[in-house]
Amino acid sequence: MLRLIREHRRFFLGTTLAALTLRLIFFVYFPAVTDDSRIYADFATNWLQHGIYGQTQLAQIVPTDTRLPGYPAFLAGIFLLFGAGNFKAVMLTQILLDLATCLIVADLARRVVSKRASRIAFVLAALCPFLANYAAAVLTETLEVFFTALALDCAAAALNRMHEGEMGARKLWAVTGAAIAACILLRPDGGLLVAAVAFYLAVAAPKGASDFVARAASLKRCPDTNLQGAKVVRQTRPAFFRNVLVAGIIVVVFALAPLAPWTIRNFRTLHHFQPLAPRYANAADELAPRGFNRWVKTWIVDYASVEEIYWNVPGDKIDPEKLPSRAINNTTERDAMLAVIADYNQSQDMTPDLDTRFGKLAADRIRAHPLRYYVVLPLLRVADMWLRPRTEILPPDVRWWEFNDDTKQSVMAVGFGLLNVFYVAAALLALVRRPSGIRWAGLLVSFLLLRTAFLGTLENPEPRYTLECYPVVILWAAAYLANATEQPQSESRF
Repeated sequence: MLRLIREHRRFFLGTTLAALTLRLIFFVYFPAVTDDSRIYADFATNWLQHGIYGQTQLAQIVPTDTRLPGYPAFLAGIFLLFGAGNFKAVMLTQILLDLATCLIVADLARRVVSKRASRIAFVLAALCPFLANYAAAVLTETLEVFFTALALDCAAAALNRMHEGEMGARKLWAVTGAAIAACILLRPDGGLLVAAVAFYLAVAAPKGASDFVARAASLKRCPDTNLQGAKVVRQTRPAFFRNVLVAGIIVVVFALAPLAPWTIRNFRTLHHFQPLAPRYANAADELAPRGFNRWVKTWIVDYASVEEIYWNVPGDKIDPEKLPSRAINNTTERDAMLAVIADYNQSQDMTPDLDTRFGKLAADRIRAHPLRYYVVLPLLRVADMWLRPRTEILPPDVRWWEFNDDTKQSVMAVGFGLLNVFYVAAALLALVRRPSGIRWAGLLVSFLLLRTAFLGTLENPEPRYTLECYPVVILWAAAYLANATEQPQSESRF
């Protein structure tokens, strides 16, 4: 990658300056400090100043495991250097990390597609407003995308070395696992990446072994076989399988080992086994509203309902007028639902009894329309997460399609929506036309499919959850724009 940068100094310098300018615009005009940001900052401050990983409650610091320690540790490091609560320093640091992500995505495209695609990928990543937007938000997304791209890049480098019979693949697999560990420590769903890598190694190993041995045999017959070829020949099919097995073990161990101290801490301090974080980020003595969440999943498909209904519980009223028509099947169900909502609105607190009643509503709706609950709605939620304009932390209204904003905000929403469609459509075109032109395409597709399937199970379709997939989306889009799939780098796609 350094050689490519030296060959195209002006291109990379100019694009980097444009990328920095775009991110500084978001930093100056649209900085985002949300409720989640303040929760993470509270964890970081208490950890840094008092040595307690916990939240401030009624002037006391209460140890908890509702958030994984990755992002609070990052914030604690920034606060240590620049002062507690210095969100500007956090955002500026994230901007630098996001610029590094652009280079990593370009390097990944160079490894699996071509040098031309690498330059295009760098432009697409550098000028992507969705990545730039979250660099100016005190949230986990920028770091999560950075480590996801790093893990995929190292995995591609390791696969290339294994295929060529070179040394050093195990070190790259170790870095891959460490990057995945960072993803997991930031958010539990980072574990999907280790599942994708392990699955790909298990499925691709047989074909890779056959291609490897065939290539070794051809090199052995060639009178001009060089030293590298001789190393390839000496490796047999069992040796190749052994290397794949070792690679998988290394990735899993390095990815999961950092969770051990966190798990031990939770067991010793909180007296329960928790290797990640609770599904609903609830404390041990706090009710997890599973019945309410299941009821929400029987009708929710878009981010607007997340802001207007889902996030209001508990602590705010539910407005029945904002429920979509698909939330009601018949008059009897409507009366029962309005009765539960009215009882909740009186106290605005989710009690076990109310949660049970919401759960009963959900069970009846699922029994009446199982296909809608298990297939149709998850697909619609996934489509919403992938295709929304991604302006959730920007000024445009959450119901952007009603055009109730002023002209500038409406134009921003439509523009972001069209740009997002461009990225996704270009990636899909590359995938549909000729995926074999991209090395290790199976690994990238496995990650996208696993993450997309997981997102369909959530009751809160937030577009930011697809950002971890954007390094792959940008790579595919770059491959399509560069027409690199017409000239594959190698015949083997192990």
